[in-house]
Amino acid sequence: MSKTAATAPDPAPLRWNSPLSDLPRLTAARRSALGEAGLETVHDLLRHYPRRHEDRRKFPAFPAAPSPDPLCLRGTVQSVRSTYFGRRSQFTLVLAEKSGRVPAATVQCRWFNLRYLPKILQAGQDLVIHGRARALKKGGLVFDHPDFEILETDAPDSELIHLNRIAPVHPSIGPWSPRLLRRLIFETLAQLPDEDIPQLWPASPAGPGSAATDRNLTSARAIRAIHFPSSWEELESSRALLAREELFEMQCVLARQRARQTAGRAFVIPRQNALLPRFLKALPFDLTGAQKKVLTHIFDDLATGHPMNRLLHGDVGSGKTIVAATAMLGAIATGHSAALMAPTQVLAHQHHENFRKLFDPLGIPVVLRTAARKEKSGAEGPRIVIGTHALLFAPDTVGRPALVVIDEQHKFGVRQRAKLSAQDHHPHVLVMSATPIPRTLALTLYGDLDLSLLDEMPPGRVPVRTLVRPHGKLAEAADFVRRKLDEGRQAYLVYPLIEESARTSLKAATAEYERWRTLLAPHRCALLHGKLKAGEKDEIMRAFRAGETRVLVSTTVIEVGIDVANATVLLVENAERFGLAQLHQLRGRVGRGAEKSWCILLAGEEAEEKLDRLKILEEAADGFSIAEADLAIRGPGDLLGTAQTGLPPVRLAKLPQDLPLLEEARDQARQLLAEDPELSAHPTLRTRLAYWEKQLFAGVA
Repeated sequence: MSKTAATAPDPAPLRWNSPLSDLPRLTAARRSALGEAGLETVHDLLRHYPRRHEDRRKFPAFPAAPSPDPLCLRGTVQSVRSTYFGRRSQFTLVLAEKSGRVPAATVQCRWFNLRYLPKILQAGQDLVIHGRARALKKGGLVFDHPDFEILETDAPDSELIHLNRIAPVHPSIGPWSPRLLRRLIFETLAQLPDEDIPQLWPASPAGPGSAATDRNLTSARAIRAIHFPSSWEELESSRALLAREELFEMQCVLARQRARQTAGRAFVIPRQNALLPRFLKALPFDLTGAQKKVLTHIFDDLATGHPMNRLLHGDVGSGKTIVAATAMLGAIATGHSAALMAPTQVLAHQHHENFRKLFDPLGIPVVLRTAARKEKSGAEGPRIVIGTHALLFAPDTVGRPALVVIDEQHKFGVRQRAKLSAQDHHPHVLVMSATPIPRTLALTLYGDLDLSLLDEMPPGRVPVRTLVRPHGKLAEAADFVRRKLDEGRQAYLVYPLIEESARTSLKAATAEYERWRTLLAPHRCALLHGKLKAGEKDEIMRAFRAGETRVLVSTTVIEVGIDVANATVLLVENAERFGLAQLHQLRGRVGRGAEKSWCILLAGEEAEEKLDRLKILEEAADGFSIAEADLAIRGPGDLLGTAQTGLPPVRLAKLPQDLPLLEEARDQARQLLAEDPELSAHPTLRTRLAYWEKQLFAGVA
């Protein structure tokens, strides 16, 4: 960057892997804050990418009407005011345009429940704000919770670093504001030679049709431009290259892990066994065509003698559990045990009850192993063990299962699967998920797994009627819930928080439970959340399944697997705080029986402009189409992050629009590893993969 080169200081050059302690004028306290955020080296710091950029080359005039798109404005604080409503607070400032017009154009800025703001925002300060303007009922415009930065125009290099450019806005880290991080990264880049920034993507181009937009772009140029671009076009080209490098790195790790998993030996489980006809004949329904097709794939895998690693992906209610039970029956019939791991104790107890109904007539022991309950099978030998994911870390309670079924894959990542494949004997692994993920994305993200899709629903399922309503319709919704309770039905009432917080206006289950107990009396209510002891959760769910409790006030702990046919109403408050895919999962808690069921989504008081996003659920019943919409609106979130614990983080990919990049990265990774399995010709990549594989296999011995 020419501006950087023209003004940079001239100390000894930094290296890509230099510790941050080598940076000048960096105090121990500030370095410690960076370290706590995982930033230890120059490389880590420069991978702390901006969350957005603001065009500060020329600020627009203050708007006269609401803006559908975010605006970046510069002005002077004219006045400030703090208002308190019990535990809630509102901080308001008036920002005046620096245009010379008399009177100056103004806008209001408001923040709720942020009581530290009066200490840092004062009249007379110059601010840059970023947000959307909307109309006030009494006239004028307001920016609710805009991002802001206090300008210090007399600071050294202020015009060069913070103004008159496309300025990066980095995520804050403790005492490091975006402004301080911008300066630190600017000065760090000035001391880093281009040749020290590695190029991870293979030197040979991918060829015609590649998703890359600029073949002349290097990693060094992209790293500089992702922070301080000279144009929006350069920023997008840099983002695409760095996103592709991140995706390529992740796909290399997955491809190598897949090769390790398939190289081992596993128990041979034949397709045919004497128990299977009796089991299928006893079912009160016929398997769907999709279930039969998936079982063919599974039994083909089980018969090879190599470990199966398969993802069973299906929408809520598509019949994944019966497929898993049928596969587990094969392990039992050949004299081996099988285990099922669920993400919560509540779900483990439910699986235990359901599997007892399926396998007791065949004389197959089904035992439950959780922190609160450890049943004895009554006999040694083949058995089915049901428990939580904690079973993975207590192999003595499971024995040597031939098949392990993991319920809810999104709560059980690559690292946990690696632990299973690292055991002395290699169990077959079947992971199930009802979390809707677009098929192309699932094929790429779960590169260490084969994919089976249940794309057919069992006959007789009654569609759930979904209603999206503003907060003002709460009383009407409560009347509806009461009517359904009077008819003998049950209901779930779901909230985003367990307890109230002064920092947010979101509703909490604990406080709302007390209100609903009074409102719905004499119908019995119960409160369920993740902080309760295991025994308390078990008793609450037992009473709800038995119909003794009519209403369950809960957090998202009920999101997966809970199956109570008489529950026909789900009401979610502050529904805008959830992703569409998660709301679809919650909606799957009703509609489990023959009665018509209802899902009511209520927006919060300050979020009614988000109703359009929620209304997608009124029309769409298919989880995969909902997932596509959710992906486009919210981005991949944990699908590319913490859900895949141990994998390289992906910070820059924008999905679904970057799927061509992701697919290219997957194909290139497989091709490269097929040609050079030891990466002898790619030492930089080999070093990076060794680092991530160490993270992936941490604690997996």
